[in-house]
Amino acid sequence: MIPDLSRAAWFKSSYSNNGGECVEVAPDFPGIVPVRDSKDPEGPALIFGAEAWAAFTRSVAAGEFGNV
Repeated sequence: MIPDLSRAAWFKSSYSNNGGECVEVAPDFPGIVPVRDSKDPEGPALIFGAEAWAAFTRSVAAGEFGNV
C-alpha cells in the first residue's frame, strides 16, 4: 500500500548546507520513513522501513560511508 503523502510535513537536516543536494524526510508515518529529493519536491518519494532508516542514519553518523 502506498501512503498518502499529500499532507506530509517534509524537512531537511540542519546539516544540509551543501549547495542544495539534500534529501527531505517526513515524520509521523508509523513504521515508515518517506524520503524525497529536495530539488524535486513534486517527484517520487522512496519509502523505507523505520528500522532500516534508523540503521542507515546511525551508519552515516558513525562515518561508515566515509565523507558523505
